[in-house]
Amino acid sequence: MLALFFVHSLVNVLFLRQIILVRYLPPLLVIFLVCCFILACGKMQKADPIIIADDYKKGETLFNLKNDSAFYYFNRSASSSKDSLQIAMANVYMAIIQSYAGDNLGSQENLLQALKLMNENNEQDHHVLLSCYNQLANANLNMKNYKTALTYYDKALNLINDKAFRWIILNGKAVAYQKLKEYDEALTIYNTILKDSITSPKEYARIITNKAYTSWLQDNKYPADKEMLDALDIRQSENDLWGLNTSYARLSDYYTVTQPDAALLYAHKMLATAQALKSPDDEMEALQKLIPLSGVKEAKIYFDRYILLNDSLQTSRSNAKNQFALIRYETEKHKTENLELQKENAEKKLSLIIQRVGFVSVLIIVVIIFWWYRKRKQQAISQQQFKTSQKVHDVVANGLYGIITKVEHNAHIEKDQLLDDLETLYERSRDISYEPILAEPNDYHDKIAHLLMSFGTNETAVSISGNTPELWNAIPVKYKEQLKQVLQELMVNMKKHSAAQNVAIIFAQQPQTIEIRYTDDGVGLPENVKYGNGLASTENRIKSMGGQIIFDPLANTGLSIKLNIPTK
Repeated sequence: MLALFFVHSLVNVLFLRQIILVRYLPPLLVIFLVCCFILACGKMQKADPIIIADDYKKGETLFNLKNDSAFYYFNRSASSSKDSLQIAMANVYMAIIQSYAGDNLGSQENLLQALKLMNENNEQDHHVLLSCYNQLANANLNMKNYKTALTYYDKALNLINDKAFRWIILNGKAVAYQKLKEYDEALTIYNTILKDSITSPKEYARIITNKAYTSWLQDNKYPADKEMLDALDIRQSENDLWGLNTSYARLSDYYTVTQPDAALLYAHKMLATAQALKSPDDEMEALQKLIPLSGVKEAKIYFDRYILLNDSLQTSRSNAKNQFALIRYETEKHKTENLELQKENAEKKLSLIIQRVGFVSVLIIVVIIFWWYRKRKQQAISQQQFKTSQKVHDVVANGLYGIITKVEHNAHIEKDQLLDDLETLYERSRDISYEPILAEPNDYHDKIAHLLMSFGTNETAVSISGNTPELWNAIPVKYKEQLKQVLQELMVNMKKHSAAQNVAIIFAQQPQTIEIRYTDDGVGLPENVKYGNGLASTENRIKSMGGQIIFDPLANTGLSIKLNIPTK
């Protein structure tokens, strides 16, 4: 089982010492606090360190017991820990739990977060990196992104030395080739690892079965039954129920055309094994095999059972996804409340210090007020300039860059299409000084999907989740075009500067807001980034909608941005 690989990888990672969070303050406020500290001739009591190791240990214990509450503790650990390695491991654990529940996109998001915290040059990070790459490969295999899965399997193979686990990853890679119908590549891998797996009966049986099945898919005249029956004998002697489940499935497929009775027998055995394993996915697969092989009466019973299982499984997975989202929301809410409480306590302490420092405190406050007044005044003067610059940037610069991207990555673009795009850009640039007439579009989610996916290339994979008509219907019409421009600006910046290989955009509807989370694994923002017209325009747009834009402080590499837009 692939799950054994992840557990083995993660339990061998050592805990690092916890680091207390350092919150950065504006320079003038820092000077103010230092002066107050000196003049007060006293020492402020240090805050107690946040203890988070217990949450992580609880998560591991519950995970090993297959208890769903493990996700809650891992999420809490990832939200409160200051140890990048522990945060990454918690994210990997959450990704595995989400993958088992069928939430592959959510799993991928957590894995990308973990990758940003890891360094391949640091050997201590290799266990987590190995788990990340292998789990990303499996998630993409489940989502039928087979070529992307191959890329992550190769990255995992570059980090692994253990032969036993190497067979597992190579077997996954061969499955990806099989799904792509590149049978020669898959068989080459199976032939390579077959001789090395003799010492492990379960692995040997699995590779024999997969090799024979792949050969039969390549040539339906290939006599695969002897090899598959040999593997079946090994699995029976090893009491390998998961292996037997696979053998019964493959034998049923093999005999379906030539020996329907044998195919029916093995389909029945697969059904019984899947029920013993309590695996609804495998039970549904067995029912799919039984329906065409059985009589009308039995087929009706199997079909009804299949529909019931499918509805139950979809409901269960939907509930699991909602539960994951709710846990993350509640954790963020609790974290915000704690920060607010800390802020209130800090303000009380600050008030006491101000009373003691007297004249110096007043003087520094005047300086701060003067600085704030000048900044507001400068903002008022430049506001109109920003507005005009914003229109030119959105209409001309981003529009032209979109056309360039199409031409660069589409070798067969039609001339008429290109002319239409240029004409549209020309007409919009002529009307740049006019305010647009707001209309209520019905297919805004399609436009957004088309916009975001247009930035995907062979080098950059773009994933979208939650982009539904219901979500966009909750957004006021006057904000929709603004949000479109914000998303376009983020994607243009990604294309120009990030060198990202993976980009994920997650849309989620909250009670009073719409949350949009942008994540990539690129080079990230430099420490002393200077906002150009694009980023400044994006920030102004969000503020004009009464929303928030939050750059993730944990994103040492790559970039994570969260946008909160009010729906009322």
